[in-house]
Amino acid sequence: MQLTLENPKSTKSEKPFSRTNPFRAKVLKNSNLNGTGSSKETRHIELSLKDSGLSYNPGDALGVVPANDPELVASLLEVMGWDEESVVTVSKLGETLPLKEALTSYFEITLLTKKILQQAAAFTENELLQNLVLVENSTQLKEYCYGRDLLDMLRDFGPWKASAQDIVSILRKMTPRLYSIASSLTANPDEVHLTIGAVRYTAHGRDRKGVCSVLCAERLQEGDTLPVFVQANKHFNLPDSQDTDIIMVGPGTGIAPFRSFIQERAVNKATGRSWLFFGDQHAASDFLYQNELEQYQQDGVLTRLDTAFSRDAVQKVYVQHKLIEHSKELFAWIEKGAIFYVCGDKEHMAKDVNDTLITIIEQEGTMDREAAEAYLKDMQKQGRYQRDVY
Repeated sequence: MQLTLENPKSTKSEKPFSRTNPFRAKVLKNSNLNGTGSSKETRHIELSLKDSGLSYNPGDALGVVPANDPELVASLLEVMGWDEESVVTVSKLGETLPLKEALTSYFEITLLTKKILQQAAAFTENELLQNLVLVENSTQLKEYCYGRDLLDMLRDFGPWKASAQDIVSILRKMTPRLYSIASSLTANPDEVHLTIGAVRYTAHGRDRKGVCSVLCAERLQEGDTLPVFVQANKHFNLPDSQDTDIIMVGPGTGIAPFRSFIQERAVNKATGRSWLFFGDQHAASDFLYQNELEQYQQDGVLTRLDTAFSRDAVQKVYVQHKLIEHSKELFAWIEKGAIFYVCGDKEHMAKDVNDTLITIIEQEGTMDREAAEAYLKDMQKQGRYQRDVY
């Protein structure tokens, strides 16, 4: 499929590409980083930014405007008996789209909110829904929303006395998905790379798919285009000085920004030391960018590389265990002014790493817990403890 986008210089509006005016970036490469036998699928995607005028710094994110799964859209149309060609109004400005296109590319159909259910209650006499939206049942309402989508709601609470227009008017506009950029623009001119883990799970008797991650894993071919924009991240970036030491903790897809950091420092021949902690399930199948990282270590760009593969031993080993293992040296780096970065899972990993870091400061700095917490807060204020967690 040829990229048919006009050169931005020749467009009538001459509007720069942005969140509201995304650039259709051509897919140069889309490959699976996981090996045979892995329970995960992590896509490495390379996109062309040629003629976009877009630029980014290591640590920035790329916004991707996804499209919904065609199978899910087809199920919605079928369950409701809607005509896919019927035209619906999609915005307050009166913009219209054929229903199928609106459900595919304009509306969020995989997430339910309390508000959607409360508004939907007006279109059905279903007693279960009428009860669910009562103020005193707000906990149950929240529980119902979790892990369910529009199709669940339409199946569970019919019969509906609502037109397609009524239903789409309560939906939210599709929100772009943000991904940490996994490349350095200096090292890859006119390109941007992403590291995206495909989200698939079963809930409430149905298989579910992450809107953007599974689009990238299953339907995005080389030569296709993806609407993107750059989102700056002012609180997660490399130090100005090339001789500052950096410590990076990025298990799983959390490796993404650190790939960009390492690439940038390789090009700039930075003299500061760098230490990467990476973790995942199995070394044989889940060591993302293994060859690249080991090459950087051989070339001296990456001073140290420590890995934790949780399912390769009887006792699960995570990145925080590796931090503790090297606590003395780690604290020495921090005392010398190293910047400590964490990227990845907010729920568990980032919390565990934060607690471990306080423990290391407490032990190696011979101070009490409170003083160690204050030390870490101070590092944060100075921009020496930076987190990009999700």
